[in-house]
Amino acid sequence: MIETMRDAPGVGLAAPQVNIPLQLTVIEYAEGEDEEENEGKELKKKLFVLVNPEIVKVSEEKVMGVEGCLSIPGLVGEVERHETIQVKALNRHGQPVKHKVSGWMARIFQHEIDHLHGVLYTDKAVRVWKPQEDDDTPLD
Repeated sequence: MIETMRDAPGVGLAAPQVNIPLQLTVIEYAEGEDEEENEGKELKKKLFVLVNPEIVKVSEEKVMGVEGCLSIPGLVGEVERHETIQVKALNRHGQPVKHKVSGWMARIFQHEIDHLHGVLYTDKAVRVWKPQEDDDTPLD
């Protein structure tokens, strides 16, 4: 799954997207990757492998953001997500882990966990459109 996500290229992939009936998602992203001051810099990406992930805590604050998806090529949508979440899961070695993530990383986690419940971003989007050629919205 990691190789498939990277080849796509994407920042996340859930097992059901590749016809694997497991509660498993992989996410790889560098914090600050989408910020102007880091443009052109090689930032270290962090890889998360989450087995049976569960969102256990969410912030009251929500933010709108644009999302794309490897399962729905050629479209993007505007989706409201929690700004900060806490997730518990098992890692690839079966050990329990907890992650508190905010911002774009929280958006990616919520997007991928939604896939595990049969929910696509288009189910939550307030608006969906076909982006222009120069739009560089990351895809999950």
